Amino acid sequence: MPPVLCAICHTERALIKRPKNHQKLCKACFIRIFEDEVHHTITSSELFFRGERVAIGASGGKDSTVLASVLKTLNERHGYGVDLILLSIDEGIKGYRDDSLETVKRNAKQYDMPLKIVGYDELYGWTMDQVVETIGKKGNCTYCGVFRRQALDRGAKMLGIKHVVTGHNADDVAETILMNLLRGDLPRLSRSTSIVTGSDASAVKRSKPLKYAYEKEIVLYAHHKKLDYFSTECIYSPEAFRGSARSLIKSLEKVRPSAILDVVRSGEDMARLVPGATSDSCGCKGKTPSSHASADEDNVGGCGSANGQATGGEMAAMDRQLRENEVAEAANLETEITTTKTTPAPTSTSTSNGHRPDKQRIKERSKPGTPGLPIIPKQKLGTCEKCGYMSSQKLCQACMLLEGLNKNRPEISI
Repeated sequence: MPPVLCAICHTERALIKRPKNHQKLCKACFIRIFEDEVHHTITSSELFFRGERVAIGASGGKDSTVLASVLKTLNERHGYGVDLILLSIDEGIKGYRDDSLETVKRNAKQYDMPLKIVGYDELYGWTMDQVVETIGKKGNCTYCGVFRRQALDRGAKMLGIKHVVTGHNADDVAETILMNLLRGDLPRLSRSTSIVTGSDASAVKRSKPLKYAYEKEIVLYAHHKKLDYFSTECIYSPEAFRGSARSLIKSLEKVRPSAILDVVRSGEDMARLVPGATSDSCGCKGKTPSSHASADEDNVGGCGSANGQATGGEMAAMDRQLRENEVAEAANLETEITTTKTTPAPTSTSTSNGHRPDKQRIKERSKPGTPGLPIIPKQKLGTCEKCGYMSSQKLCQACMLLEGLNKNRPEISI
């Protein structure tokens, strides 16, 4: 049987079957398409501007290593004009983070990028090994997640940088969407699906250039580019809830390769329905670049499949129409029930048993947003009274967690 030729160049032998759409490609075409799709995501979403200093959240793993390599390549190829810096967080996990940081140090030399390392012990007075020793392995990912997000912002602030890019891929975003749905946390969908998080009020903007890249394709890219990365999983992560969502996503991917991007697109659409929240996506609104388009029904490009999918505008319009109908119904109910009765009715606002008259109860039930979708008040972003980090509460999450840890810290005798 003759060798299968690449579906793009039709000259070289196909060596790679893309997990995203099962397209058979040669090594050179796969690398080029992967980089072109990331470039498409960056330019269509306008992630960077010329002269901007950008910190890459580097852990030494496959995602951040590929992100650093791709951004360096695209920055030189397309002239983004951005200044790239590696920013690593040392959580203080012996046998895991100390080894991965050695990989990051090698990457800094390979990509000729400055490197800044910030540790939990330096910022919070605790390492993750000490946290786990105090609270146990169950729930420790909550502490690490809160500390890490704040540590990235603090590290960027130390460097005078206002933009941090992370290596979150399509699998990560799909897992987060499922986790929020399973927990019933719809308001968080907006932040979890946005390719850019942060606003003018926040000190640091975050973006995910690999948001539409499959994890398997990131591994293939790292393999064929012979990138140096650390592949050991965190020793504390098997207890995390994310593992259940990851298993479900992998099962769906086996049945339908585009399932990951379908979940991402569905999450973006659902996020638009959350009152007071917005969700952004790639500027192309799911349309694949023409050079990579295919007649295959399941073919998907850099930003997901637009085949048979709505952009979310229809759902938002439907939500607005429902609210307008509720207002109209409320007005009609109030005029229809004003009837006179021969028997005297209570004049007080409530009866002796605490129940309100029928008319008042109907008015309250007929208010816009009740019993339909509730109007969720927008949080006002301020600063933590203790550390000065941005927070909508008096104390930020990190300080609240630290208070509980410090109470349980054993006294050290001198």
